[in-house]
Amino acid sequence: MTARLLIVGPQGSGKGTQGVRIAEAFGIPVVSTGDVFRANVAAGTDLGKQVTSIIDAGDLVPDELTSAVVRDRLSQPDAGEGFLLDGYPRNLAQVMHLDEFLGGRDEALDAVIALVVPRDESLARLTARAAEQGRADDTAEAIETRLNIYERETAPILGVYGTRGIVDEIDGVGGLDDVTDRIFAALDARGLRRRSAD
Repeated sequence: MTARLLIVGPQGSGKGTQGVRIAEAFGIPVVSTGDVFRANVAAGTDLGKQVTSIIDAGDLVPDELTSAVVRDRLSQPDAGEGFLLDGYPRNLAQVMHLDEFLGGRDEALDAVIALVVPRDESLARLTARAAEQGRADDTAEAIETRLNIYERETAPILGVYGTRGIVDEIDGVGGLDDVTDRIFAALDARGLRRRSAD
């Protein structure tokens, strides 16, 4: 059975870690825009060159190009049986691009996993991570800015997917295993079967 999933959550919600766990359990690839951009840049593809010139200029990669990069990744054989999107779509324009692409293949997302973490919890986690990893870019101000962008641009996509009845809000506070168990319980309830049910 295929599983086409999207994981959404503010920075510090643990979606990167949970995404890997979900993808492994379902035997599907994680399609993270950051990873896909880096892979294209490293391989020196035309898309990679376009992304590099935009980032070097200090600009954000436009929706059209981001969508083209994701479409290319989703067209690869390993994503034929499903995928877990992380970091895309991150705004309403990208939702439309994804709908168009999946609709053209007679496909749709099966579930959207929305990790719910209070803002102060996200801030605390990100601040702790910055201290542990010595990340100079993770200042309190930068973290606040990223959370504001998430709330302004990404959170509204949940409204769109919510009207389709595919959003599972998951309490993202607690131990890693506890959160993973909550996610699996929600996906099980949708009849989405893991390859390695534990």
